[in-house]
Amino acid sequence: MDANQKEIEVNGRKVVLIEAGSGAPLVYLHGFADVHGVAGELLPFHRGLAQGRRLIAPAHPACNGSTEFRQGNKIEDFLFHYCEVFDALGLDRFALAGHCAGGWIAAEYAVRHPERVTHLALIGACGLFVSGEHIGDIFMNAQADRGTSFAPLRQMLFSSGSAPLALRYYPDGRGETDEELRRYGMLRFGSAIGFKPPYFYSWPLVERLYRAAMPSVVIWGAEDRMVPVAHGRTYAERLGKASGLKLIAGAGHAVHLEKPDEVLANMKPLLGA
Repeated sequence: MDANQKEIEVNGRKVVLIEAGSGAPLVYLHGFADVHGVAGELLPFHRGLAQGRRLIAPAHPACNGSTEFRQGNKIEDFLFHYCEVFDALGLDRFALAGHCAGGWIAAEYAVRHPERVTHLALIGACGLFVSGEHIGDIFMNAQADRGTSFAPLRQMLFSSGSAPLALRYYPDGRGETDEELRRYGMLRFGSAIGFKPPYFYSWPLVERLYRAAMPSVVIWGAEDRMVPVAHGRTYAERLGKASGLKLIAGAGHAVHLEKPDEVLANMKPLLGA
């Protein structure tokens, strides 16, 4: 399957995006261990999403070449940014999926513009405050242990810090320059949206989830050590038409990279073949 990376300009800002496939539009908003967050190309999970659909995967501001915001670092700023991006792409109604911080943005967009979102898929999404179930400190763990080891970060994002996939994208020491820059850009974006208290969540979102009345699915790695499974249960209980929480055994926060076929299988009833 051919994938096309291109740039568009939105209100003076460059937005890098990757498109693949054809059919009804599906927008995918990425997280840390993800396309644009560390990988420069679509991975097996994303290519699966593009089967029978037009997949559109924009890079968040500061990520993978997209222009960083010079002012504004609240969730509302990024939501307005994506309103402009979707308008520039001519998207009226579309399916929306997101992982991690991208899932948070997807949920916030869906409760504000339910008339535009046909289906919603959240994978390991942050965005909620759940008492006693705190989101892991990605910034603390992004600091190399003893100057070279990223084992704590790998352990947070994957089911095992020694798994080949974890070592591939978060190697100890210095990795490939392009991947290092993508990781750095994603951390800058993450710090803009989630570093200041409240940490990676907004208080009002949980009470607004009922407004997202489109068919939705919530998927979580059973061993997620960044966003606890309790957050997935809360999303599944509060969204208007969620099909329950789909837990994937043997997977961590990057469940869509570790178990792409299982995640796609859980999304098929929602998005179709």
